[in-house]
Amino acid sequence: METLYDILKILLPSLVVFFTAYYSIKLLTKNDKEKKAIESRSDSQKEITMLRLQAYERITLFLERISLSSLITRVSNNKLSPEEFHLLLLTEIRREFEHNITQQLYISHEAWKTVVDTKETIVKIINLSKVKLPKNSNLVDFTKAIIENDLVNETPTMRAIEFIKKEARELF
Repeated sequence: METLYDILKILLPSLVVFFTAYYSIKLLTKNDKEKKAIESRSDSQKEITMLRLQAYERITLFLERISLSSLITRVSNNKLSPEEFHLLLLTEIRREFEHNITQQLYISHEAWKTVVDTKETIVKIINLSKVKLPKNSNLVDFTKAIIENDLVNETPTMRAIEFIKKEARELF
């Protein structure tokens, strides 16, 4: 019996030390894993925020580029007929839109809908200006009609840009 008691005196403190060390190491590794997971999520969130900000920047640039005054100035060519210029404007808008279509992944549904609606409004303004244009009109008459229709519609691109800016500010 005394031998058993001597063995327990040696074994019991050893087991207590072993389980204490085991539990402490397990707790430390668990905390370390949790800390790394939090850091990883934080890094991912920073990266996603940067991608979203870049998307808002690209969408703002897109809206600026398809604003009628900017678009007309950029693609203006005095040698074109109103019909040719009409097609050139629509082609340029379509090309710009297709170039930025992937940005919808990073912005909200409402923001993307605003962008699409703005693009469609600009196309309607251009088409309406073309339809209302008297026969034998020149390019200057066509561009004046577009600008006048844009002013009546309170520049849809500026409203869309304000919406995009407001939403981008919410990221901070």
